[in-house]
Amino acid sequence: QVQLVESGGGLVQPGGSLTLSCAASISIYSFSHMGWYRQTPGNQRESVAVITYGGTTTYASAVKGRFTVSRDNAKNTVYLQMNSLKPEDTGVYYCLAKNNQNYWGQGTQVTVSS
Repeated sequence: QVQLVESGGGLVQPGGSLTLSCAASISIYSFSHMGWYRQTPGNQRESVAVITYGGTTTYASAVKGRFTVSRDNAKNTVYLQMNSLKPEDTGVYYCLAKNNQNYWGQGTQVTVSS
């Protein structure tokens, strides 16, 4: 059973920074890619940032230049560094790991507000 445990969410003022972590229970080399998704009330989860097995990264246009996805293979952990946060970045952030099926973390709340 694959488990993904997210951490690092919280309340931050506009312009601030947060780093989210997603720790996997197995080697992250088991996955073709891992990513971060965001969900707000009444909306579907949307992709924020993805990192592939080969290390290629892609970002939603709304976060490009502000967010950085990275990984630590030794710790089986993927990170999302979020800078210059805006109120519209508020939401529940979920970690996804994909091989022949999708695995989701439990989500971590990020609130950007003054």
